[in-house]
Formats: sequence, C-alpha cells, structure tokens
Amino acid sequence: MSDRPIKVLIAKPGLDGHDRGAKVLARGLRDEGFEVVYTGLRQTPEMIATAALQEDVDVVGLSILSGAHMTLLPRICDLLRDRGLDDVLVVAGGIVPDEDVPRLREIGVAAVFGPGTTIGEVAAFLRERARSRDIA
Repeated sequence: MSDRPIKVLIAKPGLDGHDRGAKVLARGLRDEGFEVVYTGLRQTPEMIATAALQEDVDVVGLSILSGAHMTLLPRICDLLRDRGLDDVLVVAGGIVPDEDVPRLREIGVAAVFGPGTTIGEVAAFLRERARSRDIA
C-alpha cells in the first residue's frame, strides 16, 4: 500500500439542489487525511464518470436526496465501467430506501450511507476497502 492519500470524488448527480451533506462530508474526509474533489451540484452521470477518469480517483461518493437513485446510480456505474474504471470504489449517501440497497449493491455500489452516518464511519469504511483492494 502506498503512502499517498486515498482520493475521493464527491458528486451530486441529477437535479438535487441540496449539497450541505456533500460539503460536510468533503470537508470531513479532508480533515481525515483524504484527498477530496467535489464536483458541485447538478452533475450528469457522464460528467461524474469523466471527472472520475480525469482526476484518477480511488473512490466515487454519490450524494443523492432526489429519489432518482435507481436511475442515476446504475448509469454512473455503467459509465465508470465503460471508461475502464472497474477498480474505483463507488459509495452512495443520502436518502435511499432500504429495499433499494440490495439492487444498488448488485450493480456495483459498495455501500449506502444513510442519515446519521458519521464522517468517522465513512472514513473507516473507505480505509478498510482501500486496504483490502490495495488502492492507496
């Protein structure tokens, strides 16, 4: 495992205009020693996949509150694979009904963090997955 920090892209897919949680997570992960790129609001799946490729990230974190997670997240996972980013860890956070989580896991989302998840819990998960995948 290298000494470089784990690089995380935080993105807000779709038309959801609420980004406080994404900004808090981005700052918190920076404080935890991660390198973080925040793409801002209203990103298309194509914009997110392109940013992940250009930024050479280890993790794509998708913040979604709009209810469009079953449309947007599979599209993003497909686009990441199409760009050869099979090794990028994809996680999601926000409002995702429990019954949708198994399907999201099937399409490649490693974890879904709901309301009340701490920055420390997210950081610990990302570090553990980085160690097991040797991505950082």
